[in-house]
Amino acid sequence: MPRLTSIAVDTNVLFDLVRKLEVVIDCLETIAKRIPNSSIVVLPTVIIELRKMTKSGDLKEQMIAEKALSNILNPWGFVPVNCIPVGHGIVAEIGRKIRASGLIPDEEIHDSFIVAEAALSGATMLVSSDGHIKDIDQKRLKIELDSCDVPCPLIASPWRIVNTFFI
Repeated sequence: MPRLTSIAVDTNVLFDLVRKLEVVIDCLETIAKRIPNSSIVVLPTVIIELRKMTKSGDLKEQMIAEKALSNILNPWGFVPVNCIPVGHGIVAEIGRKIRASGLIPDEEIHDSFIVAEAALSGATMLVSSDGHIKDIDQKRLKIELDSCDVPCPLIASPWRIVNTFFI
């Protein structure tokens, strides 16, 4: 049986999926068609961000975050990653290196954790609409992650996936 290919999604992708944003729906359909043995994974920091959003911000944002959390397993069929086996200290250290290299601004700690968790979980791709993540210098990121002995996921926005690979 072929090994599943893990595709990680950022918080904004889940938010846009709840909002039924067409480009995100098309993106996930494209991934399913192009990578039939794929599994969409939801990283620990994404779950943490969604949980925080259910308690703060405006009421509409809270409702979207609650719906995203409740839809992860059913009906979406995504796989939450509850714990990176190497531990959160390694996530924090890799995130710090990503920020220290200037790839992600210092104040975007969660964004750096999401990239680190995607790498550590073995995700082949990280899908994000966040400019700090989707516009990252992929070559420089690979150098940083190689120095940490972790694989570098391909990072792409839903728009890029749809406009490059849509069937």
